[in-house]
Amino acid sequence: MLKVKDLMTTPVFSLKETDSLHSARSLMELQRIRHIPIVTVDNAFTGLVTHRDVLSATISQLAGLDPETQKEIDAGIPIREIMCTDITSVEVDSPLKEAAQLLLNHKYGCLPVVRKGELTGILTEADFLRLTIKLMDALDKEEG
Repeated sequence: MLKVKDLMTTPVFSLKETDSLHSARSLMELQRIRHIPIVTVDNAFTGLVTHRDVLSATISQLAGLDPETQKEIDAGIPIREIMCTDITSVEVDSPLKEAAQLLLNHKYGCLPVVRKGELTGILTEADFLRLTIKLMDALDKEEG
């Protein structure tokens, strides 16, 4: 039986509660990710910031702010102000099928993966799409 640890992405990019909105925006753009788990200094999982959270906390482009002013504002907003703390996570040894059902049934974009409360990875929709492609490739090889 496949476990979460067999598919999760690791290492995972994370931030601390004291990091800024600017840090989250920069990390998302640089790494091309949409979810950032938030951890304590001891790597205990405490919350999640999504691309949608970052957009919600951003002053509209219609306000006509120049990028430097936006950056200054973002730098003054700590992640703890915009992060979600009521987040479902999964253990590394959880069955992969259960994790897939959680993502599908609750329309989650990701599941942080923990071991005894400590962040160890992340499981996203993209991980399942990669798995699906691998399975389709294997089927194609069997047929061909």
